[in-house]
Amino acid sequence: MAIGALIGAYQEDDSGGLRALLPLAGRTLIEYQVRCASAAGAGPIVVVVERVPQALQDAFERLRLDGIGAFPVSDVAEAVSRFEAGSAILLIGDGVAPPVDLIAELTGDAEPAVATVPDDELHEAYERIDAGTRWAGVAIVDAHLLGSTAAMLGDWDLQSTLLRRAIQEGARRVPVLADGEPLLAESGDQLADFQRHLVQSSRGGRDDGASRFILPWAEDFATEQLMETKVRPSWLIWAALALTLGGAVCFSRGWLGAGLVMLLLSTPLDLVASRLASLRLKPLRAKMWSRLALWPASGIALLAIGLWETRHGTGWGSLVAAAAACTFAEAARIEKSVMPPGGELWLLSRRNAIFLAIPFALGGVWTAYLIAVLVYAALSFFIIQRVRHSASS
Repeated sequence: MAIGALIGAYQEDDSGGLRALLPLAGRTLIEYQVRCASAAGAGPIVVVVERVPQALQDAFERLRLDGIGAFPVSDVAEAVSRFEAGSAILLIGDGVAPPVDLIAELTGDAEPAVATVPDDELHEAYERIDAGTRWAGVAIVDAHLLGSTAAMLGDWDLQSTLLRRAIQEGARRVPVLADGEPLLAESGDQLADFQRHLVQSSRGGRDDGASRFILPWAEDFATEQLMETKVRPSWLIWAALALTLGGAVCFSRGWLGAGLVMLLLSTPLDLVASRLASLRLKPLRAKMWSRLALWPASGIALLAIGLWETRHGTGWGSLVAAAAACTFAEAARIEKSVMPPGGELWLLSRRNAIFLAIPFALGGVWTAYLIAVLVYAALSFFIIQRVRHSASS
């Protein structure tokens, strides 16, 4: 069943501005709401407004540039005309910041449903449904119900009236667990904890030791600084690729220290890009070629070290060691799907190999580094093979 989205953006916050424009994760609340709906596959996404100040217009423009369309309407009849007959509509209340998982749960069935929270002191700001429950700010309603509600609306509030009619029509009530409740925000301060949760949850799991133990501080700092900018995640991936290839060029010319610095600078960028994409609810494509190219580009950098060492002192053995390390590393990468969660932590990875270079660079023993990477890659491959054979036996 097709599903659209209807979002309220007309109520004011404590300071007299629109709740929809409260800041959240470097953008505005309305952008977060629209991105939640878009991530759930909703379309069209209609935003009910009374006025469109420049800040709200700017928010719609940022969404458009990211390929997400949102249609502001001030007339209920126009809102009704945007939806196909028989479609379901995701209703997100004005000022409500819903968890993505809740949106996905409700839109998965696309059947009339109303998310609820308990009627207690903690939820006094939420709209009461009956003596025991209040509306959590998210619901699924039928398009025909929106049409019939619009015909009799008068001076009543659209979202409240639509909620009441959905309850009367027998919409399923979905109690929301305390740790997954939507937040009804009336001021920017109320969104601070929700924002911290979004930023922390955007980190996700980390498969290698460098990203888990060395890079978190740099990753967190960069994410918090960049989420308020216009920087796109894809730009960071391209920057990481450019730094990696730039490092390879430096290695080939003998600027070994400069090359290592460029590789170190590249290590957190793809992680930050993933987090920015997660915060903007538009994850990076799994087969994004610039991201996939980071692995072979790192191999080119390793071969460049081997080529320089071959030409300046240690002979062809350095290049052979670099080539063998690349071969074992690629074989391990192909086979590592058999590893259990967390099992890759100390195996060879692009970031682990880059940070391994630091002590060898300080000692000026780059050929020893190539041998160390070869041993590291070979051990990683053999460990993976042992796990594979154990799993098959």
